[in-house]
Amino acid sequence: MGSLTDALADAVSAEEIERADLPAEFRAVHVCAEDEAMFSGLSDKDVRKSLRVGSVAMPELAPDEVLIAVMASSVNYNTVWSAQFEPVSPFRFLEKFGRKGGWAGRHDLPYQVLGSDAAGVVVRVGSGVRRWRIGDHVVVSAAYVDEQDPGTHSDGMIGEEQLAWGYETNFGGMADYTVARASQLIPKPPHLTWEEAASNTACASTAYRMLVGERGARMKQGDVVLVWGAAGGLGSYGVQLVRNGGGVPVAVVSSARKADAVRRLGCDIIIDRNEIGLTDDPTDDPDEVIRIGKRLGAIVRERTGRDPDIVFEHIGRATFGVSVFVVRRGGVVVTCGSSTGYQHVFDNRYLWMKLKRVVGSHVANLQEAWDCNRLFELGAIVPTVSAVFPMDEVGEAVRVVQHNRHVGKIALLCLADRPGLGVTDPELRARVGGDDRLNPLRGMTAVVEGE
Repeated sequence: MGSLTDALADAVSAEEIERADLPAEFRAVHVCAEDEAMFSGLSDKDVRKSLRVGSVAMPELAPDEVLIAVMASSVNYNTVWSAQFEPVSPFRFLEKFGRKGGWAGRHDLPYQVLGSDAAGVVVRVGSGVRRWRIGDHVVVSAAYVDEQDPGTHSDGMIGEEQLAWGYETNFGGMADYTVARASQLIPKPPHLTWEEAASNTACASTAYRMLVGERGARMKQGDVVLVWGAAGGLGSYGVQLVRNGGGVPVAVVSSARKADAVRRLGCDIIIDRNEIGLTDDPTDDPDEVIRIGKRLGAIVRERTGRDPDIVFEHIGRATFGVSVFVVRRGGVVVTCGSSTGYQHVFDNRYLWMKLKRVVGSHVANLQEAWDCNRLFELGAIVPTVSAVFPMDEVGEAVRVVQHNRHVGKIALLCLADRPGLGVTDPELRARVGGDDRLNPLRGMTAVVEGE
């Protein structure tokens, strides 16, 4: 038997995959420690300069891990952070993780393979893996948890050792091969292509925990949910989950093109942030925050009849004060990120005197990720891929996300040599609506030539 890569291209049996030789090296998107200072003093931290595509060594497999041949991955904002080496250099994460010793020591390398999403084929299993077999088609959850941490047994996201795979660990999903713990694996929906499946897990599961999970906002039927950044990776799944759960999504977007994107996802109530005077430059003026909040609240009440029950927050500094102000008395602001800055300014009177709550949320535990995946299998929510890039063009793909020019998700082809591969249940695909239903945003993101 020849190389494993050749065997996968020939679609051979699981037994033949097992007999095929593992490559000593493989192609991967990575950043290097020697480049950490390259953006020092620069305002434009152009990720195309730091992201590399090249060969890295095949890591040894721990007993609780699997090796996956990655067919496709996708861009998340943490890839932008890694490529900028800020707000925290990824090599600080790797060094800290490596200090734990044992198998963790493998991660502390002078390069980091990026990527917190992947869809592919299991090609090797560790000696302690019980529920997965060579040949299984899987997607990967970004929640990298320690099964021996007591907190993990209450909620996988509570354990002290929980990390974001491909961001706080090495060997991420933007590669021809990746290493994941068995506790990260989810069956790939059989009716989806590789690139469609690879674009869901991190963002959709995160949105599911924020809105639906019992540790998030616990959305009810009829709830009005204000979704910031509704055309992005998180927001595009947030809008769908609200609709699917009987809520009323109110989308906030930054352009007519992005308004069209959320309209394609079935959202009828759309607010352009220019309507409320929200700019790209965050304000810390409390009076201006309240003025923006009053304008936003008036629009939401006019179009829905009530204040938002929930605000879906991941923008951070530019919007957080407005979110706290605008959510109804007793309502919930649920937050999973701060892409415009982590230091939030808000008037605490509107929090305590109106009995509002702020809920922090991060990724999703494995049960939540499986439950969310089931919604894709049912066709209740659909992928939001707007563009597909080959791995060699990863710099352009991540640059689009860095400048917020994308809608939905940007997919990255790895071992899959073209889009459209990986469907193993075409009848189910037809039943849930086919290509048009499963690709409402396809073609809405493109690289700006000469940028």
